[in-house]
Amino acid sequence: MAEKLTVLNFKFLSYIYWVYLQLVLIQNVLPLDKDGLPYDEGSEKASSVEDYKVTCMQFIEDISNDYLAWVDFYKLPTEEDKKRRDRIHATVERTNEWIAKVATTIKGVDIVMNDGIQKMAESTAGYPFQIGVFVNNSSGYTLAKPGIIDINVKAVGREGCKVKLGWHQKEKRFLVSSTANSFIAESNIVEGQEFDLLDLHLKINAQDCKPRDLISFTVIVSEMREGQEHERRGVTTIIHVT
Repeated sequence: MAEKLTVLNFKFLSYIYWVYLQLVLIQNVLPLDKDGLPYDEGSEKASSVEDYKVTCMQFIEDISNDYLAWVDFYKLPTEEDKKRRDRIHATVERTNEWIAKVATTIKGVDIVMNDGIQKMAESTAGYPFQIGVFVNNSSGYTLAKPGIIDINVKAVGREGCKVKLGWHQKEKRFLVSSTANSFIAESNIVEGQEFDLLDLHLKINAQDCKPRDLISFTVIVSEMREGQEHERRGVTTIIHVT
């Protein structure tokens, strides 16, 4: 019974995260203007990029407390509790470092900020099965040249389970945000194929990118049991084009 409740809790958290993320993406997690409406892409969001960086870095610090509160709510075993807290704290540190040192435009700051928010949500939910996403043998915060970038997705389910590439939304397999046009090719994906061990190479087309551009993407992996989705988790990765 306790195990079933834990599964329900994780699924509830995943749903809450999904709803929240939609609001984040719609409003870019920004203050409202004087008319109570979100700023659009063409609006002046701050007096300067540097001022906006300070605002967003403080926001990352503030919202991390909400995710830590979720960890409190679950009353997890000590080791798992520490693992999730450490990941959240590490995300705050790395995200704010990238906002300060890597992002050069308002749009770039938005991408790094939203990437960090997603990473914190993923860390809060935890990973009941093994999953990793790698770009040039690095994960989370990565570097790549413009062109066709290889993405290696690895996953293995728990005993009695298989894994497969999932969908971020019903009609959108991947979530991709970037400062220049980029997309993940889907032509080599076999829909519904399940694996004991997933070791998949995807390609992100970043031919329009230039040095200093940023790409954030989220890959979803589903854990399957007897043909039914048992769990699903996302891994968000950011690429600094160099």
